[in-house]
Amino acid sequence: MAPHTRLGAFFLFAGTMHFLKPRPYVAIVPEALPRKRELVFASGVAELAGGAGVLVPGTRRLAGWWLIATLLAIFPANVNMAVNAERFRLVPEPLLWLRLPLQGALIAWVWHAVLR
Repeated sequence: MAPHTRLGAFFLFAGTMHFLKPRPYVAIVPEALPRKRELVFASGVAELAGGAGVLVPGTRRLAGWWLIATLLAIFPANVNMAVNAERFRLVPEPLLWLRLPLQGALIAWVWHAVLR
């Protein structure tokens, strides 16, 4: 399977989960942000659009940049989880902190799969 195909499948799955199981995503949206559920759905749409976009040769590069922007936009939710670990007791705190560099790894995956 081509790298962009795996990437697209990953983001199509991730985006779909925002609609099938929104509660965990809503829980990690920083308190300062309004309309948490709508933000979760918007980020799901963004992931679905990026995932689909990397599968189409004519939109692959634009979709790659779109996914990088999306990953940067959702990074505060991951920081929120790590900083407020007591609210997320189902996940060991060290794993919450390890999620932060995972965003960088995902950005690198997008870069290598569709932008380089």
